[in-house]
Amino acid sequence: MWRMRPYHLQEGGAGSTYVLEYVDIGDGNMELQHSAGFSGAIMEEYRYSEEDFILPGITWQIRREYAEDKRFLSDFDRALQSRWVGKMEKGLFRYPLWSLQTKILPGSVNYVAQLNVKRGIERRKPQDIKSIQQQYNPRQFNFNKIKPEEVVFQMVRSPAEKVSNGAEIHRSPNHTPALPSSSHNHPLVVINVSPLEFGHVLFIPDPSLCLAQILTSDLVQLGLESLLLSGHPGFRVGFNSLGGFASVNHLHLHGFYLDEELLIESAESKLLCPDIHFHLLHHFPAPGFFFYTDGKDLMSVSQRICRVTDYLVQRDIAHNVFMTRGNNPENRGCLESREGIRVVIWARQSCFGAKEESAFNVALCELAGHLPVKNEEDFSTLTEDSVINIVRSHLLSDEEFNVLSQELVEHLTK
Repeated sequence: MWRMRPYHLQEGGAGSTYVLEYVDIGDGNMELQHSAGFSGAIMEEYRYSEEDFILPGITWQIRREYAEDKRFLSDFDRALQSRWVGKMEKGLFRYPLWSLQTKILPGSVNYVAQLNVKRGIERRKPQDIKSIQQQYNPRQFNFNKIKPEEVVFQMVRSPAEKVSNGAEIHRSPNHTPALPSSSHNHPLVVINVSPLEFGHVLFIPDPSLCLAQILTSDLVQLGLESLLLSGHPGFRVGFNSLGGFASVNHLHLHGFYLDEELLIESAESKLLCPDIHFHLLHHFPAPGFFFYTDGKDLMSVSQRICRVTDYLVQRDIAHNVFMTRGNNPENRGCLESREGIRVVIWARQSCFGAKEESAFNVALCELAGHLPVKNEEDFSTLTEDSVINIVRSHLLSDEEFNVLSQELVEHLTK
């Protein structure tokens, strides 16, 4: 394990470097790596392989038994959380966030409402988005403009080992090929300076690639891998498309800890494509589609997810994606288990311009059942029915949704 010592800024104009020092205190996944970006900042690497994946995940019952005992956290959790807290203590965020007033709304959905007034007031103004396929614009805010101190670390997946004849060694039954070095090599984990919840970070492919906010299979696989690296059942990853309340048109995922169980982790579904575990989410206020994976097919499931999102982009349909530990929907007798991952995709009405709901925006969190609320009045008066009415006003009509369901099944089974 590598422990970070306080760093200092060496003055030098455009060539300034950020010096970080470490003490080796045992085995671990953190290393120093010099990065050419961000004015020569020295960055940490978080190195991992499939052997670090935690399968199956722990149940919420076990999580509650641990209470304040953090031994269930993984090396990844400890690395991310300790650095996130350090950056919060240094004042690198737009507002302090340690804990949020939280309540569970009465009803069958168990919506998790959290009062987060500062985010509504002090977050960066969302960009003016006019199209789901809008091109990247270097003149607008983008992640090439962030401060070096906002980087948590780089994610580096260890390549498969090879024997002398060049053949790959499959080190475990769960082996997943490494991310291609030609596209999203060494993506960054960066703090979200306007956090929704504890540990809120962004997963960003090399910012210099200048990719628009259209999901790629490499980034989906990174999101899935980060879930498997975490020992916390409440670590979630998600994506907002343009028109789906993405505020920055520069490719990124969100990751954060919500220490509350969500109904979506165990909600019933209808199996649409048995061979690829493609489901229709129903008996839920926000109907959608989802893939289930047991963690052994991350590359193929990532590609299938993007076959769906690419289809939506081509049809100019806004969408949100939510990745979470969840139970196997085909094993109805174990609702409490969290043996795999559910990746939920919602097709929804596009929202362009500055229009926002007073209580909350309907994006990846809200569709999944997590409600970051902007003001105390709405926080105190929200009901399950009022939330469902707001959420459904942003979804496709029943007719549109049914047509899309048929089209996606045909598209995925070609």
